[in-house]
Amino acid sequence: MKQIPLAIGPEPIFTFENFLPGANSAALAHVQALKPGNVGEAPVFLWGPPGSGKTHVLRALAQRWQDGGAQVGWYDAETALPWELPSQPSLLILDDCERFDAGQQHAAFALFVEAATDGLAVVATGSAPPTDLQLREDLRTRLGWGPTFALQPLSELETRAALRREADRRGILLGDEVMDYLLTRFARDLKHLMRLLDRLDEFALAAKRAVTVPLLRQMLADEGLVG
Repeated sequence: MKQIPLAIGPEPIFTFENFLPGANSAALAHVQALKPGNVGEAPVFLWGPPGSGKTHVLRALAQRWQDGGAQVGWYDAETALPWELPSQPSLLILDDCERFDAGQQHAAFALFVEAATDGLAVVATGSAPPTDLQLREDLRTRLGWGPTFALQPLSELETRAALRREADRRGILLGDEVMDYLLTRFARDLKHLMRLLDRLDEFALAAKRAVTVPLLRQMLADEGLVG
């Protein structure tokens, strides 16, 4: 289990305010309506391809609950076993459930049982609906008990807006030519594009140069990628 640290400095900040919902307004509204202390809430499952915003929504939710003094248990494929809930938990989060190995699936089911007993809110994510995930049957059934929302990736215009907003927050002057280069040579997976922007920011600061297409090409060449 790991608590979500407060985001500071240039690190990405995941909030509901800086999440572009696009076609995902219904899912966002449902998750935002979850409140600590509402015993008996059905588990919520969010699914969609990489870059559709699943982890952003989870981090925003966890941050909001932690800011309110609630204890949040966050578990994903990188969380080492054994999995134990924090003391006085309020929210259980299971991210990218399709990546859980056999031991983690067993642990996730045990946490689900404990959450139901203690009246915890549960929000989980995956790459497909629960019925289509290659998981043990009891865990798959639990994940599909409550509302299930399919998250859609952002359109190109919305992706540009998200990148522009993050660049502005970092103080990066992101020209249209750099934006075009990113969107024509890489998958429009917002998570991947944000990581590229993060690396580009660090590279530009180290080189003491403005962010340009030649600088981006140099960074990619240095990383052994095609520029």
